[in-house]
Amino acid sequence: MAPAMNRARRAGTESVLLATGLGTACALAADLASMRHVEALRDRLWKALQERFNEGVALNGHPTHRLPNTLNVSFVGRIGADILGQLRNVAASTGSACHSGQIELSPVLAAMRVPERIGMGAIRFSLGRHTTADEIEAVVARLATISLS
Repeated sequence: MAPAMNRARRAGTESVLLATGLGTACALAADLASMRHVEALRDRLWKALQERFNEGVALNGHPTHRLPNTLNVSFVGRIGADILGQLRNVAASTGSACHSGQIELSPVLAAMRVPERIGMGAIRFSLGRHTTADEIEAVVARLATISLS
């Protein structure tokens, strides 16, 4: 019987530093207590956007069964990328994580039957353990200075 091919791999010692880093990251990720705070900030952002933009903003997704650290909204009749282009240094994106840079309705929003007029204005805001209420208010204030009419 012929010896097994190594398929261009070789044996070696795993990096102790990488293993330690992974262990530390897993321990931090296991502590979900801060997610209640993040969820409250996410809801605060949504409420502030509703108060500021009324019918000009729509929630994408379920009102309660969603991730605590993200808020996906659409600015009705607008292009999310245009808004995001004026909103520097904010943890937000348009489309999916693998968005190709093309301006088109997200396949997920299309599958959810979000009308193109609404879905094209989609922006996903990401919040984290270190996000503050002041940052939420600052983002809403900055959005208010962008021409959303």
